Amino acid sequence: MTEDPTAPAAHTLETRGFLFDMDGTLVDSTAVVEATWAGFARQHGADLVELLAVSHGRKAEETVARFGSAGIDVDATVAELVALELGAVDGIVEIPGAAAFLAALPADRVALVTSAPRALAEARMRMIGAAMPAVIVAAEDVVHGKPAPDPYLSAARQLGLHPDDVVVFEDADAGLASARAAGMRAYVVGALESAETVALPRVRDFAELRLEQCGDAYRLSIRGRAGSPDTNR
Repeated sequence: MTEDPTAPAAHTLETRGFLFDMDGTLVDSTAVVEATWAGFARQHGADLVELLAVSHGRKAEETVARFGSAGIDVDATVAELVALELGAVDGIVEIPGAAAFLAALPADRVALVTSAPRALAEARMRMIGAAMPAVIVAAEDVVHGKPAPDPYLSAARQLGLHPDDVVVFEDADAGLASARAAGMRAYVVGALESAETVALPRVRDFAELRLEQCGDAYRLSIRGRAGSPDTNR
């Protein structure tokens, strides 16, 4: 549907900080991630469908430990998987509007909160032409990853902001549960439908968002669409 400039914003909130997941939220890496896990599943006799359902949004160490063969060297295996993904350039694309949306935000109000290792996060952000936020919470920066609240709480603390003062952008149940446990508001990015998403505002991509500065805060709203009642926002 095309945007109707006269349509009211479907959802509006004010925030002082912006916390972003990466894979599936800023970067569409689905093809690369699924191909990597498919190879792992074949090697270890794991059910790929179950593995993918569990792995999204979580640290790779958890998935390898759960689905790997008995006695697997988790750290070495994760290092191999990361190396494979670092070498995979084709199939990494920007979620529409992500780089431009990040560029419009003040650098001291933005954090990247990802279950990927820092090296992989930096590589993927470069691939989509997006600047790396000054605050990054990656897989190696927390003991307890998503869905625990630790990653998002760490990001807010580093920004000097209270959980009430930030908004999270996520595409996975584990990440949304992490944000909820941290006491933060969240937007669902993409098509995920689950118990975690029922009461949350949703955008297909960042081109749907409108940003306005309001003093020390920012007003964020979903652009109205012609013909869309937005009753589920």
